[in-house]
Amino acid sequence: MRALVKICGLRDPANLRAVAALTPDFIGLIFYEHSPRFVGSDLSLSADVATGKRVGVFVNAPWKQIEKMRNLHNLSWIQLHGNESVSDVRAGHTCGWQIIKAFSVDANFDFAETERYAPFCRYFLFDTKGGQPGGNGYAFDWRLLKNYRGRVPFLLSGGLGAESIGAVRNFKHEMLAGFDVNSGVEVLPGMKSIEKVKFVIQQIHHRI
Repeated sequence: MRALVKICGLRDPANLRAVAALTPDFIGLIFYEHSPRFVGSDLSLSADVATGKRVGVFVNAPWKQIEKMRNLHNLSWIQLHGNESVSDVRAGHTCGWQIIKAFSVDANFDFAETERYAPFCRYFLFDTKGGQPGGNGYAFDWRLLKNYRGRVPFLLSGGLGAESIGAVRNFKHEMLAGFDVNSGVEVLPGMKSIEKVKFVIQQIHHRI
């Protein structure tokens, strides 16, 4: 099965249109106000993205805020990238949200903790544990993923870009669904290099 590609952290309308034209599988809009890629409630940002591709990224956000942004931007997917509890994720699932639950991974991460979230998520996302909830710009040790034996497919994130494409193409895991790319294809925070995005999408979609 072809690996999925999620391009995350867009906030410039023209740049978003150019990235959307390259047909990634998902485009992530970040609704975390402390992120340099925060989009707020700007309606123009998601106008050129097919509804099924729109992912809203939230960090410990109140449910009313998530629902407001979901309706405003016609978000099909909700990515929870904070310390959301199982009951929080269950509540979103009950509302009919398609949920991606992110986990910050380092050598001390217990992959067994993900099992409690499994009934309520379409995908997990494994990202590097760092100073920010996401977009830290470097990878964790992917060998740790041998400890993941869950049943929910996952997206791999953390410093992925054109420079790491060899490692991306060669990485194998039976539950790998695809890759989340953000800072590794940027000119500056929130502004993607179209050449790098095109290269990364082509390489990942055609990986063996």
